[in-house]
Amino acid sequence: MKKSTTKPLGATSYKETSFGIISRPKLLKLELKGTKKGLDYVHDLIVKNPAVEIAPQLILEVHRRSFGWIFPDWAGGYRTIRVEFSGKESILPHQISELITNLCDDLNERLKYLNPRGENFIEEVVGLLAWFQHRFVWIHPFQDYNGRTARMLTILILLKLNLPPIEIKAETGSDRKKYLEAMYAADEGNSNKLETLIGTALNESLAKITAND
Repeated sequence: MKKSTTKPLGATSYKETSFGIISRPKLLKLELKGTKKGLDYVHDLIVKNPAVEIAPQLILEVHRRSFGWIFPDWAGGYRTIRVEFSGKESILPHQISELITNLCDDLNERLKYLNPRGENFIEEVVGLLAWFQHRFVWIHPFQDYNGRTARMLTILILLKLNLPPIEIKAETGSDRKKYLEAMYAADEGNSNKLETLIGTALNESLAKITAND
């Protein structure tokens, strides 16, 4: 993930949606509603099939359920446009499908070796989630909402492991700055900041469960 806001080559600043061309404040409300739709879908998946595997088609469906009603022309499908970060071009569209397939295969293989009874289980989960989030956003499979989708998939992974969902605040202000700094550091091979964000959020969720018992 490079240091810049993602944008299609030659993109304009406005957003054309199924509701017409709307302002950023109005779009934000739709995005929040879309994220809730995606999270509801993720929770329903686990209820119906706790052993569900993270697969490319599932990822596409999470994105479609979340944002397809706002952007029906492209949400729910891999991007077909080239994007750039800080003047550097990201993964080309024709590479995305193979990279996401490999990411899912790697994830599902790593999940097999997690031991819930192991002494370092939580630390291993945090490390796995940091790796997955960064790799997913680095691939940048969608035209937009890659970070949101990565965080929704993180919750799905946690639920698969019988762990509570977490909230990684990354949308506005200082929270977004910290998240982006963590992702930038991971670009350089240092995932400590991202692991700290995820680990703190997970420990907070676990503490809430303990307090309610």
